[in-house]
Amino acid sequence: MYITSGTSALLKRASHSSTRRTLSSLSRKPAAPSRPCVGGGGGSHSVGQQNLRSLSFLSAAARWSHGAGWNSPTSQIRIASLASDSLLHRKIATMASENAFKGIFTSLPKPGGGEFGKFYSLPALNDPRIDKLPYSIRILLESAIRNCDGFQVTKEDVEKIIDWEKTSPKLVEIPFKPARVLLQDFTGVPAVVDLACMRDAMNRLGSDSDKINPLVPVDLVIDHSVQVDVARSENAVQANMELEFKRNRERFAFLKWGSNAFQNMLVVPPGSGIVHQVNLEYLGRVVFNTDGVLYPDSVVGTDSHTTMIDGLGVAGWGVGGIEAEAAMLGQPMSMVLPGVVGFKLSGKLRDGVTATDLVLTVTQMLRKHGVVGKFVEFHGAGVGEISLADRATIANMSPEYGATMGFFPVDRVTLQYLKLTGRTEETVAMIEAYLRANNMFVDYNEPQQERVYSSYLQLDLSDVEPCISGPKRPHDRVTLKEMKSDWHSCLDSKVGFKGFAVPKEAQEKVAQFSFHGQSAELRHGSVVIAAITSCTNTSNPSVMLGAGLVAKKAYDLGLQVKPWVKTSLAPGSGVVKKYLDKSGLQEYLNHQGFNIVGYGCTTCIGNSGDLDESVGAAISENDIVAVAVLSGNRNFEGRVHPLTRANYLASPPLVVAYALAGTVDIDFEKEPIGVGKNGREVYFRDIWPSTQEVAEAVQSSVLPEMFRSTYEAITKGNPMWNQLMVPNDKLYSWDPTSTYIHEPPYFKNMTMDPPGPHSVKDAYCLLNFGDSITTDHISPAGNINKDSPAAKYLMERGVERKDFNSYGSRRGNDEIMARGTFANIRLVNKLLKGEVGPKTVHIPTGEKLSVFDAAMKYKTAGQDTIILAGAEYGSGSSRDWAAKGPMLLGVKAVIAKSFERIHRSNLVGMGIVPLCFKAGEDAETLGLTGQERYTIDLPSKISDIRPGQDITVRTDNGKQFTCTVRFDTEVELAYFNNGGILPYVIRQLILQ
Repeated sequence: MYITSGTSALLKRASHSSTRRTLSSLSRKPAAPSRPCVGGGGGSHSVGQQNLRSLSFLSAAARWSHGAGWNSPTSQIRIASLASDSLLHRKIATMASENAFKGIFTSLPKPGGGEFGKFYSLPALNDPRIDKLPYSIRILLESAIRNCDGFQVTKEDVEKIIDWEKTSPKLVEIPFKPARVLLQDFTGVPAVVDLACMRDAMNRLGSDSDKINPLVPVDLVIDHSVQVDVARSENAVQANMELEFKRNRERFAFLKWGSNAFQNMLVVPPGSGIVHQVNLEYLGRVVFNTDGVLYPDSVVGTDSHTTMIDGLGVAGWGVGGIEAEAAMLGQPMSMVLPGVVGFKLSGKLRDGVTATDLVLTVTQMLRKHGVVGKFVEFHGAGVGEISLADRATIANMSPEYGATMGFFPVDRVTLQYLKLTGRTEETVAMIEAYLRANNMFVDYNEPQQERVYSSYLQLDLSDVEPCISGPKRPHDRVTLKEMKSDWHSCLDSKVGFKGFAVPKEAQEKVAQFSFHGQSAELRHGSVVIAAITSCTNTSNPSVMLGAGLVAKKAYDLGLQVKPWVKTSLAPGSGVVKKYLDKSGLQEYLNHQGFNIVGYGCTTCIGNSGDLDESVGAAISENDIVAVAVLSGNRNFEGRVHPLTRANYLASPPLVVAYALAGTVDIDFEKEPIGVGKNGREVYFRDIWPSTQEVAEAVQSSVLPEMFRSTYEAITKGNPMWNQLMVPNDKLYSWDPTSTYIHEPPYFKNMTMDPPGPHSVKDAYCLLNFGDSITTDHISPAGNINKDSPAAKYLMERGVERKDFNSYGSRRGNDEIMARGTFANIRLVNKLLKGEVGPKTVHIPTGEKLSVFDAAMKYKTAGQDTIILAGAEYGSGSSRDWAAKGPMLLGVKAVIAKSFERIHRSNLVGMGIVPLCFKAGEDAETLGLTGQERYTIDLPSKISDIRPGQDITVRTDNGKQFTCTVRFDTEVELAYFNNGGILPYVIRQLILQ
């Protein structure tokens, strides 16, 4: 089944937004990737071409919440030759042309006549098991039914989800299509680089390069590059943005080119806000209406806190770059059908308790319970007592408590928030009608049917106490009343997550110094950074206005933050400034030093900027355990600032309170924060606002018009962005001298003939690992070491050390990223016989070289390489370069005891063969040292390879052993046959 040229023209006519253009004809691939994560399904239908036309499915002009013309994937089954892949050809050719569930495709009428659209009705299945499913699992079920084509998604997959109660404990896998993809600038650059590179390949092969476009809506928000270089200044926003553009002009220009060159891609310019708050307030649809086809919104994002959108009832979480690219290119993702922890909330928060207090309590409970790889679904009457912004705060910190997502089903509070943030009445009515009709809406005014969960937790909201978390981990919660004693315990305890091992005689040390001519002093526990920052809290009006009220009350009583405390306010969107201005509270925040410094992700990711030299010297010379207090989600040691050994997560009002106190070594119940007017001692209770005061401020200051006006202007950019001159060419003009953006070699010698299976002959072992090698060991991250191959590359091109920047900022340059692969200083490689570091042994010569130099020596000699590994190879966060890097180093296969499932699929996506030792065997039991040469005899025809088959590996010393080849689906075989997922997509497009 093809999408015809006429349909393609219809798609183009359907769009009515210059920034959100139509789908290209890139979809229609018969593939499903292997086993990454989840998303939400993108409107694919296989109900026959005539039916599709009659139902007008294919114009794909999604009417989303702000009236722009989004286009979602219409992932049709394309019957075409897979170029020598006869097995897959036969499978595709015999697929059914109709959706197996077409009988439940029904109309959703409007109350006043007509219809909102059509949808796949879960109640129409008349299966009592569905009524007991968690709401989050119902989203997976709807997607599987809507996309059921007999190949990418089968009836068996649907049955697995319906039977979730029995199948989820068995760790079964299912495919899932996200409705859209969310990127931030660090992770988005390599994705756009790959798309640009694919266009060049299409052009070289004589095809239409304009076919390369994202298939699902892709939103890229530039928010990770701003730093707090200038603080406590009315000019801070402008000054910091100027520095941001100076450092990142080349990356920004590339992304701006991409926003013009690619259809279906929106790039939100720097200075607009934090990606997750923009997603919550503006980008989230909740329900898609793709030209009359209704389905739930869902999103995968290349940032772990994508989970914030779960507070809006949209299924979403973070994935690695390769998974995101696969979703962008229309490939269904796969996931282990998760267990779901039911978290019941009851009661209501006490007066003066904030959403941050609640989320830190929830985080601690869930970490203790153990929720890694699971969904958490919040339910119970208490859910209706907390605001949407509070829910988003809890959902945001899913990575901190370890869950895939923390999900809040849509209810009346959700609908109220959608109206508040500028979604139209008609859109909200459509969302409510669809979710009610498909049993995905929670109405706490009606009797609740009990749902089944994998395990259960419960919290009475009235039990939540004011608290902070730290000093080194998000889940180490400390109540305010215990903070002083806990701090002293940390000073006493041995070095660890809760200890600094400061000798008793040194704990009262005072570091006296001069701050711009003013006498100043620091002690252990002194606050030197106080930052209202991060996606977690700056989206929440109650805590932001609460911070303003604390600042005002303190100012009125004569309290002032000491000038050597680096204070900053980095809102997640322009809406925050508008309601702080309207309330009159921004003035008081400014008085306390909390001037707005920019709109983006700052202190929470270490973009806190330098401390004043005098403060830094006082800390370093006196070995002071200095403190940062921030309203963020991560406080790992060394992350916020190198000189703040203690970092505490707190609500924005508490950030202001601790900045005023100047120390965490204080008992807020008993000790005064400071001395105010007329020598009067001011206590915490004197400056802390009541819940009623905060609610009144929110009610009078947060208005729908603020959201509408902010986001109507969001794509207009700012003067610096608008002055960036970029070409209008659809093909990118690569600059060979650039050290930020470089054309990768993925398609350098690509032809229309797939390379087919590649056997591995007489390969050397590049690295020999034990268990638990993570993507942090593999993928380049952090600063570029001055003695590394990447540093040498930069210096050879005239880049000074001070301008190295980080691997994250240079993700668009494959030359640097390849040199940074396996460059982790904690790498343990058995070939080095106990020595730790980013080196290996070049077997033929016995030389000890950097991993990159050894790999290049093998490649130059035309010699294959493999990697030996133990259990859980590739665990950790799923970074794209953990698979791209080894491919560029020339690695042909990885033989491991077991793989982290996402990383295994990423290896296949880059053309690397994953092999597993047989149960009970590994390199040690087989007597392998890594000094051998390895031959892996794969069949020469792709049709002779089966998912999961056994093959023999031989060594040059006569040893041989059996491994399982971990191509887990026939679609993965298609990727491998083509040399990876991206070449596969290109050939499919050309064959259309």
